[in-house]
Amino acid sequence: MPIKDTILSEIRAALEHEPRLNVHRDAIHLAFCNGNVTLDGEVGSIVAKRIALEHARTLNGISSTIDRLRVIPGERRGDGAVRDALAAFLLGDTTFQDYFINARSNNGALPLHDPGKQAQGSIEIDTQDGVVTLRGVVGSLSHKRLAGVLAWWTPGCCDVTNELEVKPLEYDNDDEILDALRLVLEKDPLVHAHQIRAESHNAVITLHGLLATEEERKMAELNAWYLFGVRDVVNLISVQH
Repeated sequence: MPIKDTILSEIRAALEHEPRLNVHRDAIHLAFCNGNVTLDGEVGSIVAKRIALEHARTLNGISSTIDRLRVIPGERRGDGAVRDALAAFLLGDTTFQDYFINARSNNGALPLHDPGKQAQGSIEIDTQDGVVTLRGVVGSLSHKRLAGVLAWWTPGCCDVTNELEVKPLEYDNDDEILDALRLVLEKDPLVHAHQIRAESHNAVITLHGLLATEEERKMAELNAWYLFGVRDVVNLISVQH
């Protein structure tokens, strides 16, 4: 069997045996060329997207993965509506009150917020077919991760490309991931953050705690998956009965 077919068969087998994936619901299409694997299609959640990509990355013979997976949004919205909703999230968050906020349109950059001389950074929002791209400069990795999560929270968003630069440059590690997770959980009105304890080892987050409902438990896990750089999430949160 040619190497291409062997590698694609190994990826398909890995995805089929992953209990958190539903290969009948999650339409993942694979292609292999010159050591690069492309994953394309629509999946039911950020969990399916991240897990599929991680399985592909870990197989021998693969140089890189090309991510074209999109998450089916809870509601379909036009790009203008997605952009405006995300801008409202950013403008309503005190973390970014001293940031220039711009939106990319066909006519160039559209200024949405100008903090003046006290500006601490800038974020430009671009939306194309439900895919949000963030560009600009932020002051920390936590700022970058929070902006990315706000994009994922935006109705109509099906993917996030986070190209924000961090200046001054920070070294990423598990503590940085946990700092961002705590920040996100505290900002989520649907989650009781004080009832959740989290650990991170080699970018694998483990969640502990006791929450009131299964929906809240799932939302806490999704928030962890939304953070860029996270490899896996183990949800050990219990639900009150």
